[in-house]
Amino acid sequence: MNVTPTNPKDKILPIVPIRDGVVFPNTEIVLTFGRPKSLSAIEAANLSTDRLVILTMQKNPHVHEPHPHDLYSIGTIARIERLLKTDGEINALVRGIARVDIVSYESTEPYFLGKVSEVVDEYTASDEITALSNHLTTELKRAVNLGKSIDFLSFMNIMSGLGAPELSNHIASVLDIKPQEKQLLLETRNVRDRLTRISDFLSHEVKILEIEKKIASKTQEKFDKSVRETVLRERLKTIEKELGEENENREIRELQDKIKRARMPKEVEEKALKELGKLAQMSAYNPEASYLRNYLDWLVDLPWSVQTESRVDIGEAAKILDQDHFGLKKMKERILEYLAVLRLKQTKAASDDAKKEINGNGKSKPKVKATVPTILCFVGPPGVGKTSIGKSIARALGRKFVKISLGGIRDEAEIRGHRRTYVGALPGRIIQGIKQAGTKNPVFMLDEIDKVGTDFRGDPSAALLEALDPEQNHSFSDHYLEVPFDLSEVMFITTCNVLDTIPPALRDRLEIIHFPGYTEDEKFHIARDFLVKKQLEAHGLETDQVTISERALHQIIRKYTREAGVRSLEREIATIMRKSAREIVEGKTKKIIVNPTNLHKFLGPTKFTAYLAEKKDDVGMSTGLFWTEAGGGILFIEVGLMPGRGNILLTGQLGEVMQESCKAALSYIRNRFKQFGLGERFFHKLDIHVHIPEGAVPKDGPSAGIAITTALVSALTKIAVRKDVAMTGEVTLRGRVLEIGGVKEKVIAAHQAGIKTIIMPKENKKDLEELPKYVLKDLRFFYVKHMDEVLKVALTHPLDIKPSKEEEVPPVRPALIATLPS
Repeated sequence: MNVTPTNPKDKILPIVPIRDGVVFPNTEIVLTFGRPKSLSAIEAANLSTDRLVILTMQKNPHVHEPHPHDLYSIGTIARIERLLKTDGEINALVRGIARVDIVSYESTEPYFLGKVSEVVDEYTASDEITALSNHLTTELKRAVNLGKSIDFLSFMNIMSGLGAPELSNHIASVLDIKPQEKQLLLETRNVRDRLTRISDFLSHEVKILEIEKKIASKTQEKFDKSVRETVLRERLKTIEKELGEENENREIRELQDKIKRARMPKEVEEKALKELGKLAQMSAYNPEASYLRNYLDWLVDLPWSVQTESRVDIGEAAKILDQDHFGLKKMKERILEYLAVLRLKQTKAASDDAKKEINGNGKSKPKVKATVPTILCFVGPPGVGKTSIGKSIARALGRKFVKISLGGIRDEAEIRGHRRTYVGALPGRIIQGIKQAGTKNPVFMLDEIDKVGTDFRGDPSAALLEALDPEQNHSFSDHYLEVPFDLSEVMFITTCNVLDTIPPALRDRLEIIHFPGYTEDEKFHIARDFLVKKQLEAHGLETDQVTISERALHQIIRKYTREAGVRSLEREIATIMRKSAREIVEGKTKKIIVNPTNLHKFLGPTKFTAYLAEKKDDVGMSTGLFWTEAGGGILFIEVGLMPGRGNILLTGQLGEVMQESCKAALSYIRNRFKQFGLGERFFHKLDIHVHIPEGAVPKDGPSAGIAITTALVSALTKIAVRKDVAMTGEVTLRGRVLEIGGVKEKVIAAHQAGIKTIIMPKENKKDLEELPKYVLKDLRFFYVKHMDEVLKVALTHPLDIKPSKEEEVPPVRPALIATLPS
């Protein structure tokens, strides 16, 4: 083992603390001393024969009067080469000799005096140490080339071929690292370990220097480029100013470049260049010049060849639809089928492009585009998610989403644009939306298409015929552009609340997807899983601060909202969050639990009444079922008999269809008076009053026909109607029970009201497939085709009704055939 030459061990020498520096062996450094103890120690060492002193670093540089425990135990023995005294300070050139371990402190006044033992380097010459030494020398050269500041004599000394221990000391002294890291290098006895650590520190420093140089280089390049551009612009301005074409030529050139970059269709580019030629020949003060500039700006800004790459992943699309929307199973299935067709068309289009087959005339086959198969139309009541599901489709396809509202539009120019002859003319809403999207194949939603109006300015729905027809929208013509624009790759989605106001020609171009209202169970899951979390976040609340119980949510849905969607439900939840936030901020409570007991404190008295099934069997009262966009429900039909002259009184805001159902039911009973045990002239001595409660609410439709008939039969025969039976179905004069709609909503409402038995038309049996299993499990269903079957189930005591043959329609006499309508 080679050991560097050192002085004898266990010497007693003066010790001088250094605030934040390390002196390495074999290196020279100028130090400035000013503290009294340091000055005394330096002077004492300078008067000694060998002029030796121990230099060690403080653990905390902010301690002004350090004690022995404030100093590191490993330091450096150094020789004072030169000394220069100034006012209250001493500047000394010292040279490090060896590492030492401070064994003990002999005295602390007037300066530190301690016994030290030399620390011997652990060093064995090897190829690894040689490689490390060469690597350090190379890295140091790189650092200097990158701008590292180092004393020239020190650098030349390092490059003069020093041994590994001395090389490590010299390079360690010039590293830009923390004092504590230098102390660690000083305390490392093993030369190989010391070289390895120095290599790590130096490599890190070189990386930082490279980054700094790169930043400086980029800054300099930007500066040089900016200066160059400034000089060239100033020269160009001077030239154009002399020629009188300072701004005009530059603008023409810019427009010309934009036209080339836009990659327009050939006929569009020819049109643009023609208009640009006109602009170039016009004076800047010509009023038409500004119109031409605006027109050309619109042409070059449209995405003629820019399109978003669609990623039609059916699994991912289904996942996104389920994340964003609860329920709507049928609608989601239809949308996924639509996306599957789009995927297949894209695959086929890509395959056809790849084949590059050549026709017999030597020309390549035209490129097949993945056009959108059809136009979707979402129909449903407000708040059921029509618009938001359009956004989800765009997210699933990875396309841009554009939405324009057509509600209240009465001018055809809003769709097709104004002609350029008008002042302030602009393209129509469709072209504006395409420009906004920045791509030629966005998902484009036309909202509220059923609310488009018509007046003397034209019919906007007629202008939509071309845009929404997949057979001709590849060359949609906007009045402002005067050139065709390809809309065939745009995925149009329309929404509406009703179909009646959409013109038949436009409706024929749409594929209708009906969005039913949410059931109470679906609303509950939406509120629990989505709305509550959304409103907590919107009001700055945490989940552990406000809790709404499941029973409270059900009560909010039943008694505070009556809608098809969930907007009112979300507003009620937001009201709870606002009031809760105030109570928490005012310090009244830290946690709020909302339950049915305290719900009125947040939302006030209930706004709606949820009817339940009757508690006892009653004469002249039956239970019917109704459906609205806001969901289903039960209604009671009450019949009262009074002495009179055969009048029928209808109350409860009944619509024309429902009034006709009442009259048809009475005619059916009069026609079968014998089967019901009534006198032939029973009707002439009675007045009949039919009333349906909640008189302020308009009611209409034929589906209450069998319920009205049952209530009339019950009142006339004095036989009570079973309290747990509800029914729905249209009735004819001959007692036939006809199919009705809204079965799902009606049955769920009956289940919630406590109904146990439901009577419905036999043709509606197929509609039960949509119902939840837990509802079907709790109910009994009777499927009927005639009123006789209804009465057997609904009445507490069955009538003795003989099986009746349906009355046949009397044959038409030949003399009357010509008078009947065809």
